[in-house]
Amino acid sequence: MRIAIPIWERKVSPVLDTASRLLILDIEEGSEHSRSEILLDEQDLSRRCLRIQALGVDILICGAVSRPFLRMLIASDVSVISGISGHAEDVLEACLQGNLGHSKFLMPGCDGNGLRENIKSLGLKGGSKRKGKNKGDGSDLKQKVHE
Repeated sequence: MRIAIPIWERKVSPVLDTASRLLILDIEEGSEHSRSEILLDEQDLSRRCLRIQALGVDILICGAVSRPFLRMLIASDVSVISGISGHAEDVLEACLQGNLGHSKFLMPGCDGNGLRENIKSLGLKGGSKRKGKNKGDGSDLKQKVHE
């Protein structure tokens, strides 16, 4: 599984649409296998989406994201967990431990309703493992996580 987190000063970038760096993590059997950081310099959202898709990202964990960009990512088969804040390393650890739904990782104004169940549905710790990309509809995830 490949997870991406937009970063700014070692924290989750507050707005995905304007983030300039992306931390890419390959996760195997519940632990980090490799990581890299890329410059995300595309300004146009459709080009930015294509870049993320070309990187093979399965799950993108981010702060705020505009609805148009979110729709593009979902249409590109990228599962998005939005409304997340905190230090990128802490967010990653919480994700791998199944604790990303904790209130300390929610951006102000996000209530987190349904977040834990949606995270589990992505195959993270505490949920059923899923191989490869999410090919299902996933509308419950897409609506609850992003509202």
